[in-house]
Amino acid sequence: MREIDILNPRDRDLLTRLKDHYNESLETFTNNQIVGLFLQGSQNYELDLPGSDVDTKLIVVPSFKDIALARKPVSTTHLRANEEHIDFKDIRLYIETFRKQNLNFLEILFTPFTMINSMYFDQWDRLIEERESIARMNPWRAVKSMKGIALEKYHAMEHAYPSKVDVLAKHGYDPKQLHHLVRVDNYLTRYIAGESYESCLIPEDNMKEFLLEIKRGKWPLEKARELAEISLAHVEGIADAFCEKTHDEEDSAMRELLEDVSYNIMKIAVEEELKNG
Repeated sequence: MREIDILNPRDRDLLTRLKDHYNESLETFTNNQIVGLFLQGSQNYELDLPGSDVDTKLIVVPSFKDIALARKPVSTTHLRANEEHIDFKDIRLYIETFRKQNLNFLEILFTPFTMINSMYFDQWDRLIEERESIARMNPWRAVKSMKGIALEKYHAMEHAYPSKVDVLAKHGYDPKQLHHLVRVDNYLTRYIAGESYESCLIPEDNMKEFLLEIKRGKWPLEKARELAEISLAHVEGIADAFCEKTHDEEDSAMRELLEDVSYNIMKIAVEEELKNG
């Protein structure tokens, strides 16, 4: 496995916890089936709080038997004993999520917190080299996706999910959902303005502090509702205006790259499996 070089205590702790996720994944998959493990969530945006969960995405390849018997590709969430999540995803499905342009899936191309299987270094590096182009291979679809995420967070803000009963009892709303909505607003504004995708992922310093204040539940309910209305209206306005001027068109070179990388990763895995009996 290739890992990043870590210097500060916070990042060393993150890498240690990634290794725990990886080792637990080996209870379900063989080492050769694992393409890589990737951090997802607030740490990638520098919006984590002390005690924030570490959640990851694990990309895997099917066995030759899975392919031969046309078994359904893996796509499930593994809940760890400490309630952290590992999303298990077949490489074929994950490559398709890149084409959907959803930022929650694209972020793994930009996180420094990864563990990549040495068998697949070269192929995965092809994606990293083109990550900005992949992240903008269909701007119309990307903007539509961000608008959808904003709507989802808006409606979730005061929804009484069983896991959020205590949060709603305390604040009247879920501060985490509000902070996600405002973050998407900031992100989308910068994306449309043409900033690099990597830059858009991390809020500017003043916005970062604002978002952390929201996430900590510092806003009273009525003010939170006002902010949610303003943010959603802004997202819908700029998203609709952008999509009216653009089209649902995909960069064919990037689509071919994604398909070729997926094919080659699966080919490497199957050849290794058959070679070893």
